[in-house]
Amino acid sequence: MQGSNLDRAGGKSAAVVAVVTEPRFTQRYREYLEKQKLLERQHRVEKMPDGTVALPVLGERLHEQHLRELRNRVAPGSTCVLTQLLNPVLSKKAQACSPAQRLCLEVRRWVEGRGVTWSAQLEADLPRSWQRHGDLLLLSEDCFQAKQWRNLEPELWETVASALDVQRLAKRGRVSPDGTRTPAVSLLLGDHGWVEHVDNGIRYKFDVTQCMFSFGNITEKLRVASLPCAGEVLVDLYAGIGYFTLPFLVHAGAAFVHACEWNPHAVVALRNNLELNGVADRCQIHFGDNRKLKLSSIADRVNLGLIPSSEEGWPIACQTLRQDAGGILHIHQNVESFPGKTLQPPGSSEMEKEYWSSPQQMITNQLKNGAARDSRRKMLSATTKPEWQRWAEAAESRIATLLQQVHGKPWKTQILHIQPVKSYAPHVDHIVLDLECRPCPLVG
Repeated sequence: MQGSNLDRAGGKSAAVVAVVTEPRFTQRYREYLEKQKLLERQHRVEKMPDGTVALPVLGERLHEQHLRELRNRVAPGSTCVLTQLLNPVLSKKAQACSPAQRLCLEVRRWVEGRGVTWSAQLEADLPRSWQRHGDLLLLSEDCFQAKQWRNLEPELWETVASALDVQRLAKRGRVSPDGTRTPAVSLLLGDHGWVEHVDNGIRYKFDVTQCMFSFGNITEKLRVASLPCAGEVLVDLYAGIGYFTLPFLVHAGAAFVHACEWNPHAVVALRNNLELNGVADRCQIHFGDNRKLKLSSIADRVNLGLIPSSEEGWPIACQTLRQDAGGILHIHQNVESFPGKTLQPPGSSEMEKEYWSSPQQMITNQLKNGAARDSRRKMLSATTKPEWQRWAEAAESRIATLLQQVHGKPWKTQILHIQPVKSYAPHVDHIVLDLECRPCPLVG
């Protein structure tokens, strides 16, 4: 199966992945991307506010090695940054007849053929966005809600599938607040919801009716794939179907990963994906509540990939870090940044609609321990929001306290990176804090 992508009605599309570089390197980048069949031709190349140029690419085919080749061989000295275009503009060729226009024409023709009067209400009730997983299309929850559609099922779904060139249809609802993030997805057409998605050469198979899959995390998965994890033991506290477990094993060179997950359907997919990618022998799955995990003093690195907050997992993350050498925590969090408002902890409700933030570089802090926090702030990029830094410092302080409580001795902590992943409308950002944690040497 092919990888997944997003489509949106009208003249603009859902966020697409793009490679950003300086104008003088654009032609070299374009030639390389065309040769590798990575150039996404449905959208226009865009000039960014800072003067750089963004070339849309096929994110599901892009590997971390392609980025290295662009930086080091194709255009040495070039800036090569991955971003997402919030409102990518369709190319002239794509605008001639978009999938949404074709859907509207064919559904209207079919509806009127059934003797039903077409109306502005029905047209407004057609899907505005969807996710394509190979031959399965996942519709958003805000479409086909009018009562008139019910009398046209199930033949309606065959017409929709034909118009959009797929074999199966599903429609999503709200994510279940049961802690396992089970999606409320109904299968409208087809026998099953199993699909395959390919990211950076990694195969993910899962049932869309039972498991979540976030397209917005592709840049973070690529970043994880490039981390120097050779020989390391990792703990992934919220493994899901293997979003980060697999990049750590397949590309980052981790020696072993302990993957924790309590959604039984995700565990089935995770076990299958480990086999598919040939890394099952380097991973142990821990099924159940990770707060009851018995592992301790084993990890060089812990991934806490849960939003809106992974704070409930912080104590167990500290417990699993190696007591003799410590390690690095990758802490995901949704951080609010309302202008003129004091920073508050993120709420528990998942925002329904995702918007990509403008291109943002990784924010790096290489200051030594003991540097003043004010100095840290001066080192941050202009794109860093003060709310991110304040939350990171609060998290750092809390982790330091937990480490001392868990291990019975003082630890030193250091903020290494604050990585923006994506933004939720209107003022909530998904970020990742890379926090280094080391035990203090004994004195005397």
